[in-house]
Amino acid sequence: MSEHAYELHGDDPGAVERLAQAARDGDVIYLTRAGEPIAAVVPAALAAAIEAAEYAEDIAAADEAMDAVEAGEPTVPADQLWAELGLDHTPR
Repeated sequence: MSEHAYELHGDDPGAVERLAQAARDGDVIYLTRAGEPIAAVVPAALAAAIEAAEYAEDIAAADEAMDAVEAGEPTVPADQLWAELGLDHTPR
């Protein structure tokens, strides 16, 4: 898998097709603006693998939390958690 950078310009109508083809070919293309990376176009299989890994991490964390609850470890009420995170949890 190779990596490339592509500076975004509004005047290149064929850019999307070329970038999509490069991703289909296995390349990772970093989209830049003023030389700074702002996004990436990646092969779909790579994106799916990243999402699967994140999902597996979430499942492992949930399993760990449930094990802690089943072991009798103290829990935090949802209202307290939302307040600590500064989230509005008002029912709608």
